[in-house]
Amino acid sequence: MGQTLTEKILDDHLVEGELEPGEEIGIEIDQVLAQDTTGTMVWLQFEALELDEVQTELAAQYCDHQTYQFDFKNTDDHRFLRSAAGTYGAYFSRPGNGICHNVHKENFAAPGKTLLGSDSHTPTPGGLGQLAIGAGGLDISVAMGGGAYYVEMPEVVNVRLEGELPEWASAKDVILEMLRRLSVKGGVGKVFEYTGPGVETLSVPERTTITNMGTELGATSSIFPTDEKTEDYLARQGREDEYVELSPDEDAEYADEVVIDLSEIEPLVAKPSMPDKVVPVREVEGESVEQVIVGSCTNGGYEDILPAAKMLEGREVDMKTEMIVAPGSKQASEILAREGWTAEMMAAGVNFSEATCGACIGIGHVPASDSVSVRTFNRNFEGRSGIEDDSVFLASPEVAAAAAIKGELVDPRDLADELGDLEAPGVELPDAYDGSKTDIIEPEEAVDDELVKGPNIGSAPIGEPLEADIEGEVLLKMEDNITTDHIIPATSDILKYRSNIEKLSEFTLSRVDDTFAQRALDADGGVLVAGENYGQGSSREHAAMCPQYLGIEAVLAESFARIHKANLFNFGIVPLSIDEETYADIEQGDDVEIVTDVAEAVASGETEFTIRVNDDWEATAELNASERERGILEAGGKLRLTKEQYKEDGSGAAPADD
Repeated sequence: MGQTLTEKILDDHLVEGELEPGEEIGIEIDQVLAQDTTGTMVWLQFEALELDEVQTELAAQYCDHQTYQFDFKNTDDHRFLRSAAGTYGAYFSRPGNGICHNVHKENFAAPGKTLLGSDSHTPTPGGLGQLAIGAGGLDISVAMGGGAYYVEMPEVVNVRLEGELPEWASAKDVILEMLRRLSVKGGVGKVFEYTGPGVETLSVPERTTITNMGTELGATSSIFPTDEKTEDYLARQGREDEYVELSPDEDAEYADEVVIDLSEIEPLVAKPSMPDKVVPVREVEGESVEQVIVGSCTNGGYEDILPAAKMLEGREVDMKTEMIVAPGSKQASEILAREGWTAEMMAAGVNFSEATCGACIGIGHVPASDSVSVRTFNRNFEGRSGIEDDSVFLASPEVAAAAAIKGELVDPRDLADELGDLEAPGVELPDAYDGSKTDIIEPEEAVDDELVKGPNIGSAPIGEPLEADIEGEVLLKMEDNITTDHIIPATSDILKYRSNIEKLSEFTLSRVDDTFAQRALDADGGVLVAGENYGQGSSREHAAMCPQYLGIEAVLAESFARIHKANLFNFGIVPLSIDEETYADIEQGDDVEIVTDVAEAVASGETEFTIRVNDDWEATAELNASERERGILEAGGKLRLTKEQYKEDGSGAAPADD
């Protein structure tokens, strides 16, 4: 039996386990990346492991979330990150240079390599044939120190693309169609591997739009084979020597198949406030739009902004609508400026943002009250834009530009008919991606050789070994699809404390209940209860680290998002699965006790745990954990365990945490 492309790359990097779906595997990591809101803890944990230098082929540190540097805390973080990159041997991308996924795709992403990143949209370079996976920061630190990355072997799903996209349909509509069919939970435990004759009709930037938003499906990763389009893209970036031809075997077997006829794709939008609430634009035509933003790591490249620029040429943004372009990288901005498109868009009434995550996480360009914002982003979770009860639609650059011109949601095909002279812009790549590399500091050019810590830089918290008893109040009961934005918001007033866990913990679950953090401290700990898909969204490990700091010992949920569940293990919080009936019966304020010696049960491999509620009724909860994950829980978290193993090993690299 042949192998899928995913299996081939995993097999080449396998250090432990078998490539059987559901089995835990350990893989060697070639490249790692971190961004500024997760990176500070990555490097503080790397320091705590007492490692001397980066062991992976390449490590890159980006500054893309806190670019605006509202006060010294943000700027101190960036100075610390530059010093960490210089001290330990990583590339450093300066603030304003662009979003990690875009800049990494332009400069470092390589077919056949493995990439682990402390950001959930790390799978973006899958469009280049790189197997890229998002993870928590502690997993990045260990991998960067030479340790294996462990993940449950995913099912590989064949997404067969047929036909060719018609005019006005885009790659964004392809991934929105996937979300419409499969939902935000449809990719959990899976890798989506794109095949079929339709693949060759898509450019690399179109492919990376699709792999970027595979994260919204809950997927472990998404990947395309490589071909002439891949080689051409790398050549335009001046990196043609990194091209490798990669494809699945003809007799490869997949766990499932999804067939998409590209010729049937039409302009779509995701309605507020979830990426899978997808409908054709024509179903919501006429909705008044006050704000339009083209950009983000999903649709912030030159190829994404140019169609909007072409549509605006000789036209103006509607007077009741504000339009912003937020490039994914400075390279995109520079090429657009050199070609005159920046001036053309400014003349049409467009404002330009710095190349930053910014508005995507609620920093800058916050929508007005009771208004509609149309964005080419990947997430529209309620409140993520920076204002509660927001109304954010996700769309392609073509749909966004049409909304800006019309002042309301409109299918661009209908707008073209109305205007008479509006042509479909299509996809166009520059002859060469010849932007400056000034803002990337290479390891050998490092300006720092020791860590520089400002007063807001704390230390990496190290947990305590798992105890026999877990008992406490249900401090919060939550619904389905609670995101890491709910657990630790990413707005500017909160984000600046990412390096200060004591302060950051004050905001834990504030978007669900603003009394939670203080109640948790007053209660001296307790447990959390949630519905399905708990912890979806960002990879931020702070969503586990802060509950740990507040004394949370266990989370009882119907199901967990992959990265967040791993982060709970990493910080010593026991993730227990409960059934729908137990979830319905348990209430906030109930007293919960795990009726067993928890430490012994975890160590001995027990999967079923009896929970007693209010000394009144009992239910069963399950711990789905590998032997390695149980060892992490026993030790009180991955940092403590790995540090102890490193001291025992003494080799200068982090050992496998088994």
